[in-house]
This record gives sequence, C-alpha cells and structure tokens, in this order.
Amino acid sequence: MSRFQYLVADSKNGVRTITLRRPEKLNALTPEMIEELIIALRDAETCECGVVILTGAGQAFCAGLDIEHLEMLNADSPEANRNDSENIARLLRTLYEFPKPVIAAVNGPAIAVGMSLATIPDFTLATPESKFGFNEVRVGFVPAIEASFLLRQIGEKRTRELLICGRMVKAHEALQLGLVTRLVAADELMQSAHALAQGLLLNSPQAMHSLKHLLAQHASKRLDEEIEEAISINALQRSMEDFKEGVEAFKRRRRPEWPSRHAKV
Repeated sequence: MSRFQYLVADSKNGVRTITLRRPEKLNALTPEMIEELIIALRDAETCECGVVILTGAGQAFCAGLDIEHLEMLNADSPEANRNDSENIARLLRTLYEFPKPVIAAVNGPAIAVGMSLATIPDFTLATPESKFGFNEVRVGFVPAIEASFLLRQIGEKRTRELLICGRMVKAHEALQLGLVTRLVAADELMQSAHALAQGLLLNSPQAMHSLKHLLAQHASKRLDEEIEEAISINALQRSMEDFKEGVEAFKRRRRPEWPSRHAKV
C-alpha cells in the first residue's frame, strides 16, 4: 500500500482500513488525495476484505477541501473547474454505491466534503468531541454535490437549515439528526469500529452486497440528474466574485465583503 502518499490502507482480519494521512492539514483534501481515495476504494472493492473502515490521522477526520487548492481554483479555467467538480462527485458516488459495508470512524472535525465522507458510509461512529458542518456558504461556495446525499439522509427542511446557515453541528446533534450511528469514546473508537466490522463479517457477503445494490439503485436515476446539475453549479460558483472574496477573506482571517451584496438587482 506504499504507493499512496496521502493515505494508509491496510488489511487485518477481513477488514480494510483506509486512513486519511495529512494530519498537519487536518486531512484536508487535494486533487491528488481525492484520486488516491478513489483508487483505494476501488482496490477495496476487489480485495478479500469484507468491510471497509474509513478514518483520519491526527486530530481531525477531514477538514474539507484544502484552502490552497481553493485559492488555485480562482485562476482555473471553466473546464478545469468542471473536472475538479466531477472528481469530487465521483468520490462521493463511489462511496455511496460501494458494494461492501463501510464504517466511518470519525475522530474529529468533519467539515464540508469531509462531512459527506463521514456520513455517506453505512455506519458512522463518532467521538463526542467530533463536529460536523457544511460551511461552504461562509466562503462564497455552494455544497451542491453534497446536498444531494444530505437531502436523502435528513430531509429537505433540515438540509436547507444546515446548508444555508453553514453552522457547525456537535456530535450529539448529529446523532439526533440520524447522521451519526453511535457516539464512542475517543480511546475506544477504532476498537468499536473493528468490533462492528467483525459482526458484519458474520453476515452473508452476497446478501449485504445485494441489499446495498438495491438501495443504491433506488436512488440511481435521480442521482444521475441531480449530480450532473450539481457539478455545473459547483463549477460555475468557482468563477463568482463572492467565491474569490470568500477564499481571500478566509486566508487573511477577516470578515468577507461580499460583492453580491452591493450588486444592482
């Protein structure tokens, strides 16, 4: 598994554990890291493991897209922005349609697309100190792709509230919303994840695969349409002045002055 620069993937007792490994950046995603994660998931589809655990190294699960990458997006062409959006959609779709059970072991903050990585899996175990949030509107961005998956999990009203406010959700509230399966003490997180995985390994692999395929197929056609539209909106938003100002303000740790606030209607 040494071919991965930003991940660690190892197998033990029928379980493949994939660990995001950029602890100094709170495991924020770069395009290279997204590509590695897709490859790691594809590898896990065909390996002898029966369950996958996804977790993060250090103090965070995943802080979303890397701010340096977001800054570079300002200068990218529309085609490059669309390709980047498509890669994010491909990652989340791969996780959503993954044929084997997936457990997210959330060891800290799970922000923006990191929250999707934490909550799309079949099971989400989180420490009480973990926090979640889609805060993209605070930097002038739109979590368009993530919205399609969140909508299916918690319904439209709560999805609107979380995405439009961009507020952080503590672990206990995430549990109440149904985004977290169980809260586990930090020092018991991985042990609990592996215990759950061993229980799942007692089930019929074929039956679990068929069930997951059935559930994914129920949403497939609708997701095709939603994600295609979301990719376009995602890519377009990256060219907006509010996005440019939001990234700059975040980098300089100041309050953004939104250009759209002063635009003529």
